[in-house]
Amino acid sequence: MQSRTILNCLKRMIAGIFCLALSHPLTAQALERFLDQPRPASAGVRLVVFNPTAFNIRGLAALRDNGILDIPGLTVIGVFHTKQKDDFEDSRKLVREKRLDWFKFHAVSGEISESTIFKKNACTPEFETILKNTDGVIFFGGPDIPSSIFHRKTNFLVEITDPFRHYLELSAIFHFFGGTQDIHSPALLDSRPAFPVLGICLGFQSLNVGTGGTLVQDIWSDIYRKSYVEDAIALGPEQWHNNPYQRLFPRDNLMGYNFHTLKLSGKGKLAKDLGFKTTDHPKVLSSHHQALGLLGKGWTTIATSRDGKVIEAIEHKKFPNVLGIQFHPEHPMLWDTEPRFRQKPGDPLTSYNAILAGTPASLEFNKAIWKWFGGKLKESQAR
Repeated sequence: MQSRTILNCLKRMIAGIFCLALSHPLTAQALERFLDQPRPASAGVRLVVFNPTAFNIRGLAALRDNGILDIPGLTVIGVFHTKQKDDFEDSRKLVREKRLDWFKFHAVSGEISESTIFKKNACTPEFETILKNTDGVIFFGGPDIPSSIFHRKTNFLVEITDPFRHYLELSAIFHFFGGTQDIHSPALLDSRPAFPVLGICLGFQSLNVGTGGTLVQDIWSDIYRKSYVEDAIALGPEQWHNNPYQRLFPRDNLMGYNFHTLKLSGKGKLAKDLGFKTTDHPKVLSSHHQALGLLGKGWTTIATSRDGKVIEAIEHKKFPNVLGIQFHPEHPMLWDTEPRFRQKPGDPLTSYNAILAGTPASLEFNKAIWKWFGGKLKESQAR
């Protein structure tokens, strides 16, 4: 009788724990630790993406469905901190409903703060595991980095929404590459120098800040000295890095993004590895209000805006398979041909795909970034 009573108590406890996990997302997150499992010898390419939002997962799915990121047997692991603002429930739902069995999650819960980003901390073993057990990393776009991290006062136009995301990702970057914050701290990539890393938009800015660089906190006011939307519009689309018309006509369902062309360096991997020339001016999708300031340790500029005032791409001087880009080649709408968008009131509906197709080399350029990165992932897995 006593043993039956104990058994019933245990059953109730297990049921209670299960219900608690379902009702509290952070408890469920803490159980998602894909990288704790031993890597099978037969495992294919493993790609880590930080901040696995539903938008980012849809972007990766579109790249795979359209044959642009063509890696058979690819496993993508979404890494996040349990204190991030997003609980990633929409991401889990998307993975379940679309049966994306190639996408996994890995929650990090180690203590981290602004004061411990650029030193060995409780998350350091996580970064070591990523480098040891995966084949590449993507840092995606997102909200503004707290200005205090790069030792600047905070501009009123800066919007800080998710500091723990930045703490985790900036610390990962510092651990991977080292930085001016502590010149004696070793770079984990020294043990695996061909490891591919791609930083997109915020991820591009994070590569710079994580290695000791700074940001221009608002392009309109700090670079172009414009305080009014109408004056920014008068500059023309090549100087826009988001769509200023959206501020004036919020009910017109205008695209928040802008398309502009690039000026490529003849010495960087966009030319040498991807095969483009300085006379090519591919069009890219852009949505940001900040830009790189002083470059962090190890970076060199390989593309700018057409006027040369905004850095659009960087590569690392020491590690050959690292690329940072300020634009968005991962947006799922780039491959959709259905007319859905307009830039300003009165424009005919168009598609992102049609806009790229209307400028020579633009579609090819955006696809070539993924062909290059996918190839480096395969090489990384084979080593």
